[in-house]
Amino acid sequence: MAGPGNDQRTAPAGLSALEALAPPEALPAHVRGVIAGVAGAAAAWCPAPSPDGRRIAYVTDRSGLPRLEVAALDGSTPPAELSGPDQEVVSVSWSPDGAWLAYLVSPGGSICAELHVVRPDGTGRRLLAGQDPRATVFAGSWAGPHHYACSIAPGSGPDADVVVVDVVSGEHRTLASGGFLSVTAVSADRRTVLARRGPRGYRHVVLIDVPTGVQRRALPLDVPGGIASEDGRFSADGRTVYVRAALPGPPGADRAGLVAVPVDGDGVPGRGRTVLYRADADLDGYAVRGDGTVVALWTVDGVSELSLHALSDGAVVRRVPLPEPVLSAWAPTADGAALVAELTGPRAPRALWRVPLDGVPELLACSPSRPGTHGLVEPVWHEYVAPDGVRLSGLLYAPSGSRGPNRTVVSFHGGPEGQERPFWTPMVQCMVAAGLTVFAPNVRGSGGFGRAFMTADDGPAREGSFADVRTTVDELVTAGIAAPGQIGAHGWSYGGYLTLVALTRWPELFAAGASLAGMSDLRTFFAGTEPWMAAASVTEYGDPVADRDLLAGISPMTALDRLTAPVLLAHGDRDSNVPVAESVQAHQALQARGARTDLLLFPGEGHAIVGRANLVELGERLAAWFDRWL
Repeated sequence: MAGPGNDQRTAPAGLSALEALAPPEALPAHVRGVIAGVAGAAAAWCPAPSPDGRRIAYVTDRSGLPRLEVAALDGSTPPAELSGPDQEVVSVSWSPDGAWLAYLVSPGGSICAELHVVRPDGTGRRLLAGQDPRATVFAGSWAGPHHYACSIAPGSGPDADVVVVDVVSGEHRTLASGGFLSVTAVSADRRTVLARRGPRGYRHVVLIDVPTGVQRRALPLDVPGGIASEDGRFSADGRTVYVRAALPGPPGADRAGLVAVPVDGDGVPGRGRTVLYRADADLDGYAVRGDGTVVALWTVDGVSELSLHALSDGAVVRRVPLPEPVLSAWAPTADGAALVAELTGPRAPRALWRVPLDGVPELLACSPSRPGTHGLVEPVWHEYVAPDGVRLSGLLYAPSGSRGPNRTVVSFHGGPEGQERPFWTPMVQCMVAAGLTVFAPNVRGSGGFGRAFMTADDGPAREGSFADVRTTVDELVTAGIAAPGQIGAHGWSYGGYLTLVALTRWPELFAAGASLAGMSDLRTFFAGTEPWMAAASVTEYGDPVADRDLLAGISPMTALDRLTAPVLLAHGDRDSNVPVAESVQAHQALQARGARTDLLLFPGEGHAIVGRANLVELGERLAAWFDRWL
């Protein structure tokens, strides 16, 4: 892998002769300039304030690849890069005494992360867990000054164990096994660990007794939300566990809220009490404060709202204004008076801000320089209704000055539990820069609209989300947004899969497509992905053995003979989440049929393309592809 000043990630391999039909050079120079600025813009994320409140650790790609940096919170000293020159950093966490930074590294773009530590002065850097290339480390929580509690999946099966790592000696101690466990918190007395357990969409929080390893549900089954709780935190005295969980309500109002669960002296949870709930919004994050209030982060139709509530009855104490529409990660400052937040918008890459709970937000000096906004557009929220009455929505990105029906790309998000939000989406802005309208829908199965909507595509019900693709195209044409015969489909990960589904189910609707890191056959996806990912995906797609016929029926590979549009397939060659073979096999099968197809492989990249040169390359080729075929 390349270092920051020596990008050895070579030009993409696998390009067919068809490349000559849509070279980036075909785009006007000013369009290529906008794309280079957009796709190459640097960002900063994963803020971790130091315990003394003077410094901040974070991840940034200002060097060309994600690195770990530390800077003074007040901007008095320049940032210092602490990760190794060959390390692609995923996340970072500061020890409670401020002596260590624990950070995850994606080796060569792999999803199988390693755990590393380093001292804030850059000394003592070493690998602590994940030496086995099959193993995957998941971020956890500090269990004292020198002990870090995390989850480790050995790679030989579907489970992940809770392991405490001594950062001084390197010793590992397994606390709990059985099922896929992901650490969310450790009690102050270090006798109890909270962990998330279960498959996608059906997770629950368990309390793990450290001395015995006994696991108990934080929310008993008879408590609302007990089968869909996501993360938990302890109160300062350890007598209450706060759990973010799906709460009951009619479709659309079955939202994530906050539940307080009392815990007795033996670690046995009692009946929960709902602390926070909104029928129109999901609770995406929270922080319980010592003064009897709780900071709550809500998502309303994709937009973040931050507010301070009374812990006793949930009443709003204060609403906190945000400078950008999406707050994607945050941590309280040492004094609790502010948050260090990762904020983003459609014309602003992720950057770090200090957000006072009673004051004016300020952009931190350590954030990379922001790109110019020339050529970038703000999306418009667009709602429509499916034939069965289900409310659908999406974000419409139209080029400046666009009037009437235009060449349009329908861009599907990943997940499928993801949600289209007004955040920084460089590939969308690259297509808009080329004069294309982009519509990013939230078909059923997306998050942010209640639990019933998110699970409405599980297993055999997936056909319902497919039908939303046709509904979306009909809406765009009827509304005078899209020009018939000039509509494309695009998506990343699950969105890439849905793109291939769209092209094979409705070949008459789409003139071109681009699948980025998408699945082409769910049967081979289950066989090739990481074992823990396969196990977590059964509730979403179906069982790879019992539901094999179902998986075949909803896999694009079994219907490629119906595909008529030109297809661009792009993938990182180190991807083991959606294995790169998913794009390769689709490309080979399409080539054998004489179809118009191109394959773009990015050496050293994983499921997400993160190298700056590769992002610019992808942005140019994606825009040129749709410019050529639409």
